[in-house]
Amino acid sequence: MSVKLQNDYLRLQEEKESNARSYPRHFPLVISRAKGIKVTDTEGRMYYDCLAGAGTLALGHNHDIVLDAIREVLEQEIPLHTLDLATPLKLAFMQEVFSILPVELRDSTKIQFCGPTGADAVEAAIKLVKYATKGKSILAFQGSYHGSTQATIAMSGNLSKKEQLQSLLPDVHFLPFPYEYRCPFGMGGEMTAKLSAQYIENLLDDCESGISAPCGVIVETIQGEGGAIPANLEWLRELRRITAERGIPLIIDEVQTGIGRTGCMFSFEHAGIIPDVIVCSKAVGGGLPMSLVIYKEELDQWRPGAHTGTFRGNQLAMATGLATLRYIREQSVLQNVRDRGEQFKASLNELKARFEDIGDVRGRGLMIGVEIVNTAGLKDRLGHYPPDGALAAAIQRKCFEHGLIVELGGRHSAVVRFLPPLIITEQETAEVLSIFEKSVIEAIAEVSNLNG
Repeated sequence: MSVKLQNDYLRLQEEKESNARSYPRHFPLVISRAKGIKVTDTEGRMYYDCLAGAGTLALGHNHDIVLDAIREVLEQEIPLHTLDLATPLKLAFMQEVFSILPVELRDSTKIQFCGPTGADAVEAAIKLVKYATKGKSILAFQGSYHGSTQATIAMSGNLSKKEQLQSLLPDVHFLPFPYEYRCPFGMGGEMTAKLSAQYIENLLDDCESGISAPCGVIVETIQGEGGAIPANLEWLRELRRITAERGIPLIIDEVQTGIGRTGCMFSFEHAGIIPDVIVCSKAVGGGLPMSLVIYKEELDQWRPGAHTGTFRGNQLAMATGLATLRYIREQSVLQNVRDRGEQFKASLNELKARFEDIGDVRGRGLMIGVEIVNTAGLKDRLGHYPPDGALAAAIQRKCFEHGLIVELGGRHSAVVRFLPPLIITEQETAEVLSIFEKSVIEAIAEVSNLNG
C-alpha cells in the first residue's frame, strides 16, 4: 500500500475521530495485520508491540488458541449475546476463574459480570461495598488510576483529567502510596512504606480525621498509569491487617496487573494476602472485552439488578478468556513472565548505570517502568533529579522510529512503560532492549543538541 494511502487514512482519522483519541497521537500508523508481539502497518513496516492493548493481549496478537476459541463459538452457534443468562460456556469460564484464585477464596466467593470495561467493574465494586457496609467514604491512593468514568476519575490521582469536570463522586479521600523513589514523606527506602502504613492506621483511628466511615479501600499493587510503581510487599500486608482489623473491605484493582502480568496469576499473591474484592478486566477476556468483580460471599448483599449492563456476559470473550486462562496455567507462562522480567530489569539497570538520565528502573514481572529524569534540574531531598517528560517523549518517538511501541506514564509522563505479551521470548526481549538502548542514546544526544 502506498504512503499516500496510509497518510489518507491517518488524515481521515484526525479529521473525523474524537479529539479525545490518544494513542494515534504517539503512534501514527495504520495496522494491517498482527501476530504475537509484532504488528505490521499498511506499508509493510513491522513494530514490536510492548503496549499490547495496554496489557490486554496476554498471549499477544492472534494467538492460535484464541483464534481457535473464536472459531469454535461460531461453528457451534453458541449465542453471542445472553445478558446474564447461563450457558455451558459461561459456567465453564466461571469455574476456570474460581480455579485460579488462592485456595482460601475458591469456595467462598461470588462473581459479578460487568460491562466490557475495567472502569465499570470498579464502579460495581464500589457499589458492592457501599451496599454491604453502609459506609460513606472511599479511600484511594495518590498516583492511582482506576478508569475514565466520572466515579473512577474521582478515585484516580491524575488531576489533569478532573480539571474540566464537575460533580465527581463525593467522599473520596487520597492516601500516600509508598512510592520509594519519590517518597511523599521525603524519606525513601523502607521508611516510605512504614510511614505510609502508620499514617493510614492513625487516620482510620482518629475520631477527628475529617473522614466519614469508609466503605472500602481501593488499591493497585502496582500503579500502572501512575508509572509502574510497585507497592512494598510488607506495606501490602500491613494494609491488609489494618483494613481487616477495622472491618473495611480491601479492593484490589487487578485490571492491568491481573492474569499473570506480574509473574503470579494475581499481583496480590506476591504479598500473600487475601483481599475482599478483586476487580478484573483486560487480559481476563483473552483479548476481547470483559470485566468482572470477584468478592467474598458475605459482601453479596446487593439486590437483583443492583448492577447491570447490556453487554455483560460476552460469550465470545468468555471463550477466549477461558482458552487464555487455561494456556497460562498449563504452559509455564508465569515462569516465562518471571524470567523475561528479570532479563528486562537486568539490561535496563545496566543502561541506568551508564546514563544518569535514567533515574529508576522498577516493576514486577512484565510490568516495568523506566523513569527518565532531567539532569539539569535541581535534585530533591533524596538526591533524585526531577522527572523529564520531554526526554521521555523523545525516547518514545525514537523507539517508534526504530520499530518499537512503548507507552509513557507517571508524573509528567516521564516513565517509559513496558507491557509486552506474557509469551515474549528471550530473543524478542533482547531485540526490544537493543532498540530501546539505541533510542535512549539518540534521544539524549538530540535533546542535548537542542539545549545547546
